[in-house]
Amino acid sequence: MRAVTQDSFGDPSVLHIADVPKPTPIPSEVLVRVHATGINPVDAMVRSGIFPMLGRPPFILGWDISGVVEEVVPGVTRFEVGDEVYGMPFFPRAANGYAEYVAVPSRQLARKPAKLDHTHAAALPLAGLTAYQALADAADVGPGDRVLIHAGGGGVGHLAVQIAKARGAHVVATASAVKRDFVRGLGADEVVDYRAVDITRAIGDMDVVLDTVGGPVGRQSIEVLRPGGLLLTIVDRTDADLRAATIDAGRRFAGLTVEPDHVGLEALAELVDAGKLRSYVEHALPLEDAAKAHELIESGSTRGKIVLTV
Repeated sequence: MRAVTQDSFGDPSVLHIADVPKPTPIPSEVLVRVHATGINPVDAMVRSGIFPMLGRPPFILGWDISGVVEEVVPGVTRFEVGDEVYGMPFFPRAANGYAEYVAVPSRQLARKPAKLDHTHAAALPLAGLTAYQALADAADVGPGDRVLIHAGGGGVGHLAVQIAKARGAHVVATASAVKRDFVRGLGADEVVDYRAVDITRAIGDMDVVLDTVGGPVGRQSIEVLRPGGLLLTIVDRTDADLRAATIDAGRRFAGLTVEPDHVGLEALAELVDAGKLRSYVEHALPLEDAAKAHELIESGSTRGKIVLTV
């Protein structure tokens, strides 16, 4: 089969198409013919060696997939050949998503949302599960909660805005001026241009803050939380100083790493098919253009997601 692989760490040019063995599913797995695979910032960090969580190359990147079940190992009861599925298998171990086929544990997949094509379904798993596990599972956001989403126009952020809104929250999002209308269109009640104002003066009394940016944003977020409010971070989750500063200020802290979760995938699909959640894909490129996709993700200016079609 064809796959995008790399033989060394480096810039996007290290990514190239190669012929590799087609995977063979083992008990508990299904073989999925991949139709689309999502690109995430973590992919670029692993490729470059900044975050070498897969060890040294060669390896195949990619976790977000959407496709069709082509083979079911006897004993698997959740799917049949021909079912359309999507998911984020194995994260943070290698899933080999930038490929024509992947072998996946059946319980790390869910049926693809009926209202999404494969391209838009592949944009949903990692970012959507991150947002859902943060806002629904960790924070239990509900009606009347005031929730701040940092980078509301980004991959995680644009989904988090919609999930928080669907759960009845008053949603404030930070975004650059060029993304203001986009984020408003997602349902945000307020959009704050973080480049133009001091967020600690413009925002306050938040019940939950979801930090998808890291760095100084986490410290600033402590100040906009009400006493007892929750700071969720998907970036600086192991920052002991940030945790201590948050707790010392009388707020709560939670660092989150996304996990494969078919229950969460099913919840996301329900929101999509109910018309309460949509994934926005700014760029859909063929598998051969993986290097270009990585250049785009590293630009930091993408609205929503980037997807490779297979």
